[in-house]
Amino acid sequence: MSSNCEYCAIPGYYGEILHETAHWIIFLAPSQRYLGTCVVSLKRKCRDLLELTPDEWKEFGYIVTKMEDALLNVFNPTLFNWSCFKNAAFRSKDPQPEIHWHFIPRYQYPVEFQGINFEDPDFGYIPQPIERKIPPELMEKLMELIKSNLEK
Repeated sequence: MSSNCEYCAIPGYYGEILHETAHWIIFLAPSQRYLGTCVVSLKRKCRDLLELTPDEWKEFGYIVTKMEDALLNVFNPTLFNWSCFKNAAFRSKDPQPEIHWHFIPRYQYPVEFQGINFEDPDFGYIPQPIERKIPPELMEKLMELIKSNLEK
């Protein structure tokens, strides 16, 4: 698939691939300000939600269930934010937005993972787009942990 979208189905183009289905790819987001943040991207070009097929919607529902169950098992977030923003595409003169969802686990209390503390200072409010990189070895462990719980 040729595209300039950072969320499309180009392996390794946006974070690391956690899981794929027939219609969607789940990426572990490079920023982990909110522990377990992922992006779920449609594998085809699609501008608006109204263009999703019934099969794509059905599969997305399956992904919501799997993702939320996996993160509940791993870190027990207080809630989950799902957002479908396409704003960045409209910063260009020739906007070509594509459907992708931001999956953001939210935590009322601090969570510790591999000796690092993760706090959610915005809990109860809109998540802030502040980048938090974690060491590559920690990203790998996080990825393995989420993957193993997605496959249950």
